[in-house]
Amino acid sequence: MHGRRTFLRTAAMLPVAAGLGLLGAGTAHAYNWTRPLRSGDSGDDVRELQIRVAGWAADSPSKTNVAVDGKFGPGTEAAVKRFQRAYGLTADGVAAATTHAKLNALESADGSTAHFEFAEFHSKDGSGFSGGKVGAATVKENVRRLMYKLEAVRVKIGNKPMNINSGFRSIAHNSSVGGAPNSQHLYGIAADFASSGVATRTLYVAAESSGFSGLERYTVSWQHADSRVEYPYGAQTWWWESGVVT
Repeated sequence: MHGRRTFLRTAAMLPVAAGLGLLGAGTAHAYNWTRPLRSGDSGDDVRELQIRVAGWAADSPSKTNVAVDGKFGPGTEAAVKRFQRAYGLTADGVAAATTHAKLNALESADGSTAHFEFAEFHSKDGSGFSGGKVGAATVKENVRRLMYKLEAVRVKIGNKPMNINSGFRSIAHNSSVGGAPNSQHLYGIAADFASSGVATRTLYVAAESSGFSGLERYTVSWQHADSRVEYPYGAQTWWWESGVVT
């Protein structure tokens, strides 16, 4: 296993299924990348790389996502190149020292990301990540993956701050707000967000190239985005309510 810190090492190896546990929070350190990663490589470190560049799935609106399978193929290489270009690095598709440093700069000490906190995604009824359709530890790992996609959206809209209106929802809270019985919020794979001064349409367009398979219409005051096709309990069908928007 390649150098993952204890807190997230277990998460990276877990299948995304209900009721699976995760080690509790401890002292956190940046991911210990032990080698350059390039096309043809495989392993847990490749899987972690895929999670972190998942928001760079395409150059323009495209119903595609970065497979988080631990195999460094063409899709991962293209996403790494987009990530590198976005952050002013040499876009060679090889995740080496400078790319590792930028990836780690996006990681906060508790495993969240630089511009998002786990608390922002807690269920609004005070239940944290509990009471959903999968266990709290699985929800937390799903939210972590979601954060990296949202970091990409944030860059694409000009590094504007984003507010999370709704992240994970417990079954009780989802029912109280009239959410769908199988809402993707119940698994921690969805977020409703907004950015002051940024049109919802702009958020929708940014999300179209960020690997999101579920997008609610942009004619409301927030943007819903989810990763429904990537998980066994997700809706499994691409759903962009406003269609492809450019």
